[in-house]
Amino acid sequence: MEVGMHPVVVIGAGPQGLAAAAHLLERGLEPLVLESGAGPAAAVAEWGHVRLFSPWPELTDAVSRRLLEPTGWAAPEEGYPTGAQWIEDYLAPLAAALGDRVRYRARVIGVGRNGRDRSVDDGRAEQPFVVHVLREGGGEERITARAVLDASGTWHAPNPAGADGLPALGERVAAEAGVLDNRIPSVADAAALAGKHVVVIGNGHSAATAITELARIAKREPATQITWVLRRGVVGNTFGGGSADELPERGALGQHAKRAVQDDLVDLVTGFRTEAVTLDGNQAILVAKDGRRLDPADRIVVLTGFRPDLSFLSEVRLDLDMRLQAPSRIAGEVDPNVHSCGSVRATGAADLAHPEPGLFIVGAKSYGRAPTFLALTGYEQVRSVVAELAGDREAARRVELELPNTGVCGGSGVFDEEANDTGSCCAPAPRLVQLGARTAG
Repeated sequence: MEVGMHPVVVIGAGPQGLAAAAHLLERGLEPLVLESGAGPAAAVAEWGHVRLFSPWPELTDAVSRRLLEPTGWAAPEEGYPTGAQWIEDYLAPLAAALGDRVRYRARVIGVGRNGRDRSVDDGRAEQPFVVHVLREGGGEERITARAVLDASGTWHAPNPAGADGLPALGERVAAEAGVLDNRIPSVADAAALAGKHVVVIGNGHSAATAITELARIAKREPATQITWVLRRGVVGNTFGGGSADELPERGALGQHAKRAVQDDLVDLVTGFRTEAVTLDGNQAILVAKDGRRLDPADRIVVLTGFRPDLSFLSEVRLDLDMRLQAPSRIAGEVDPNVHSCGSVRATGAADLAHPEPGLFIVGAKSYGRAPTFLALTGYEQVRSVVAELAGDREAARRVELELPNTGVCGGSGVFDEEANDTGSCCAPAPRLVQLGARTAG
């Protein structure tokens, strides 16, 4: 290894990035963690008010616990922390234990091979990686490494409201005006929306969390209007697996949102594919491709999932599924169009490998545009990948995790026909409670 070259560069100091660093240390490999934020788990801090549906024992990594225990740290044993508590009680102490191996305000803007652009084959695998970093204040740095683990997540690349995968007409203007955002409302945010009209767009756990919090406000302040917009023409697995979900809090979340619809606290609108967002004074109106228009909204909350930022990986060779932008070997396992009964299987180094030897994408970013990622999944990924980098092929191949069943059978492949909406084979199909909405014009 060249003088000054790092064994492994880890991109991102979130839960998986910090766990990767702990595993590397235990394997005798010195990590360098590059974090664009000002502190550990900066992305988690931005949703720190949200409570996780995974319990504490599933939110900490075994090797990281071993690194922390000599410092007097004790692992939280029960309960469901918020993102802020996850940082305070685990991730921040872990980052502190790693010390100056973690660099903050260091944004990775490019990864490539030394002296080889993407098109060059000759001697490629023998060259180290070069990682281009933008430091605070605008200075740039070039770091070389034998291997790169991208654990940068997807938080800063949310999907838009536009149904085409592109921002709807006027969406950017509405965001700049403060009428539209991509953040789950906090308790204080929701309280400030009492008596107003709030539109939530999305079909996942984040949307259900927002609906549940807003419904509490609507129950106290009946003048509050909440519209829940689904792009699909079917309710499908919107309400989750309920009691069949092996993560009880995840199952309960969907049921809370379902009850809000049943209690007429929320208007549920299906098949609404946003084409435009038009400002009307301090409010905004959503317009669908079929011409439907919702009442003017005081706030539009877009919770339509995330996508990976692949821009800084443009000079390395990736094997990605054309739909999900996840590694091809795991795409079929996580594809929300065809996801089957039971949980997604755990993934390891062999599943996450790319044509660029020594490069791995781990954590939520490894799922591309697919949802359902759990911290447990990421911890198993980094265990296997680090074992591979350390030359322990047997440990890399071994699977040490069985993920909890979602309680949901079938995917979201049915897009338009309500008649084909059979719900879950693991739990009773949710009853469609209300398909209308107050519409303007």
